[in-house]
Amino acid sequence: MNQMSAEHILQPAQQLAEPFSIDEQHPQYRIVEIFESLQGEGFNTGMPAIFIRLGKCSLACSWCDTDYLKFELKSLNDIFAMIDGYTAKNIIITGGEPTIHPYIEQLLDALKLKGYHLCIESNALHAIPLQIEYVAVSPKYCYSEKYAKECISHADEVRIVMDPDKLGSPEKGVLPLEKEQRVHTFIEWCEEIANKISAQHYYLSPLEVDGQMNILDTITAIGLLNERAKGRQKDTKNLANNFIPHWQLSLQTHKFAHIQ
Repeated sequence: MNQMSAEHILQPAQQLAEPFSIDEQHPQYRIVEIFESLQGEGFNTGMPAIFIRLGKCSLACSWCDTDYLKFELKSLNDIFAMIDGYTAKNIIITGGEPTIHPYIEQLLDALKLKGYHLCIESNALHAIPLQIEYVAVSPKYCYSEKYAKECISHADEVRIVMDPDKLGSPEKGVLPLEKEQRVHTFIEWCEEIANKISAQHYYLSPLEVDGQMNILDTITAIGLLNERAKGRQKDTKNLANNFIPHWQLSLQTHKFAHIQ
């Protein structure tokens, strides 16, 4: 896990986490679903894990494959009753956007007491709880203006969806640039994110719309990113502590394997 001190993370966006009619001593959680499966994407592909998906999000990407507004309130006891029969010792907290959930620290503390290894999937706009041991973030290009203002500075892996046309934006409009220019601007943004968020692994993921994935566009962009990185590496090879990320492909392999 990356060490994230107070000066390296943002303060939680409390305004996004509206209070429940319960107190801190009896927290409840917006549970979309809890299930056991294999991690399908990123560095930990194939890792057995229990997924705890929390409701609500601070973004509204139109191509999101999760209905994070359908959830039920569950207590800590309810949650432990649901995971009691599972065998995996890794837990992935996901969403929606889990970092905006009230009282998430109490949930994480309780899970750690049970000996679980805690991972999180986040959009990188809000503070990551210190209990988390593996951080995977997915910055969204369709909300690039938000990341220009603020985002976290450390993660274990960064996964970006290949969406140079900003199809995920809730505000659709006329695309001002030719496709080649839009891809170029997207690649420059990926490089900006790599400069903002220090990580061990960087990935591009294809965008899926109506069952179709733009895999060719994605691997082409990966090639361009890595070629540009080679050029910068030659220019800066004599500089100390210079890090040039190597971009890789991340697929949602669970969809190909027909598992949850």
